[in-house]
Amino acid sequence: MNFYNRAIYNTLLKHLEKKQITVLTGMRRTGKTTLVKQLMNDSKIRQQYYFDLERMDNRSLFSEDNYDSIVYALTQRGADFREKVLIGIDEIQLVPNLPSVLKYLYDSYDIKFIITGSSAYYMKNMFSESLAGRKKLFEIYPLSFSELLSFNGITVPEIPLSNAGRFVKAEYERLKGHYETYINYGGFPEVVLSPAIEDKKDMIQDIISSYINFDIALLSDIKDPSNLYKLIKLLSVRIGTKLDISKLTSMTGISRGTVENYLGLLEQSYLIRMIPVLSNSPDREITKARKIYFLDNGIASISAEAGSGALFENAVFNQLQVKGSIAYYQLKSGKEIDFILNKEACYEVKETATESDLKNLMALAKNLSIEDCNVIGRNPAKLFDGYIWGGFIH
Repeated sequence: MNFYNRAIYNTLLKHLEKKQITVLTGMRRTGKTTLVKQLMNDSKIRQQYYFDLERMDNRSLFSEDNYDSIVYALTQRGADFREKVLIGIDEIQLVPNLPSVLKYLYDSYDIKFIITGSSAYYMKNMFSESLAGRKKLFEIYPLSFSELLSFNGITVPEIPLSNAGRFVKAEYERLKGHYETYINYGGFPEVVLSPAIEDKKDMIQDIISSYINFDIALLSDIKDPSNLYKLIKLLSVRIGTKLDISKLTSMTGISRGTVENYLGLLEQSYLIRMIPVLSNSPDREITKARKIYFLDNGIASISAEAGSGALFENAVFNQLQVKGSIAYYQLKSGKEIDFILNKEACYEVKETATESDLKNLMALAKNLSIEDCNVIGRNPAKLFDGYIWGGFIH
């Protein structure tokens, strides 16, 4: 099986040398299992054991009430716990008591664990209670645009955001088709590697179904999954807009409390991200509502007829959010800054950007005492200082 390198891989490889449990979490089918198997392949630890908890026999093993029975079973498979052992475990949310098992084994033996789970809610809450100080959590997202290029055999050097405005027409022509694919079909690895558009669409639909029927089913007792799907579709046509809970309640026929619970669930399980208004803004005329984005453009695109501009803005959000904390700024008059990165740089997203967009952005940014202002465009027209083509944000 081919291994396509991920930007996070070297960080994971370094953590392999530490005693702490390496925890990979994120949405289903973002490549967590592939990363675990490659880490095990690259490890120098001689004794290695891998368990997929979707298999009933493996689930039964780690569900034993007597934890020493688990140790005995592993010794029967050849493990010598007088030496270091590497154990990879996939889908740990399928065994509710597993954090306690891991704590016992971690404290009693020289075992390096690499584990995966699809549920952020479960991972963060259960693990913080049982494994404080014993684990480090790594969030695995769909591919970034630079990773998408790499998966397609295209080499592009890392471009710092400070230099991203150096527009090169030849590079734009080389990469624009791939960027349009990223905007419309997102970054799930199997979707990226599939050449046929219809296959991409089918895979994304299958990912959404699996997410609702398996991931969400493990987290919450949702009696009618169709209500959740209805909400997802409504959210996908509200990308980049302020959340209006009352309107969502009215349109879905779901109670306000349930809508709020669903939104929390969707965010904690890596489908959406809600960003706040910049919290340290001195201006009292700002809006307070959160804005909504999807953590994969393919899901946003397939779920409903989201507008072209909204999908582009969502793609830019996904490119920026891995670089730090994201907020936005909007006056009650409607004037806004789409993204503020780490409270240090402002970004305005326009399908066709103009120099006046940059001037307006700079005027608003003065309210925040931020000088680093950039306009991100999809279709280059007249170029100007401060312009960035979306594809150059790697």
